[in-house]
Amino acid sequence: MKTDPRPARRQLLAALLAGPTLAFAQAGSLPAASDLHAETERTARSGEPLIVLFSRRDCRHCETVRRDYLKPLAATGQAIRQVNQDSDAPLTGFHGEATTHARLAGSEKIKLVPVVAFYGPDGRRLAEPIVGTRLADFYQSYLDRALEQARLALKKP
Repeated sequence: MKTDPRPARRQLLAALLAGPTLAFAQAGSLPAASDLHAETERTARSGEPLIVLFSRRDCRHCETVRRDYLKPLAATGQAIRQVNQDSDAPLTGFHGEATTHARLAGSEKIKLVPVVAFYGPDGRRLAEPIVGTRLADFYQSYLDRALEQARLALKKP
C-alpha cells in the first residue's frame, strides 16, 4: 500500500518555517513575573534586588535592552523578571494581591517602555528606574549604577 507523502511534507515545511520564529521568541525572553511578593522576599534575603523589565511584545528597544544588558546579567545569577504591559496574564503583586501584568504596569505608572526597575520587599523601589534606552554607549553604566544603589538601599533598615 502506497501512502501519500504530501501531508508529511507540508508538516515538515510548516515546522521548518516556524522554527526560526519560535527560536527567536524564546531566545529573546526573560522569565515572566508570576509572584512578585515571593520573588522580592527571596531576592532580598540574598542581599539582591529583583530587577523587573517592563516591556511590550512589539517593542524593539525592549528587545535590545533584554538581549544586550539583562540576559547577560541574568546569566550571572541576578534575578530578573519581565512584566508585559500588553498582557492580561495573571500575576501576584508585591503585596500578595491578584493582578495582571497590564494592571501592575498601570499601577506602577509605566507609560513608555522599556523600563528597568529595581525592587525590594513589598515592592519598595530601591533605585530610580531606567526609562527608555538612553544613550547606548552609557546604558551599561546606568544599569551598573542603579544596581549598586539598589543593593545599598537593601542594606539600610
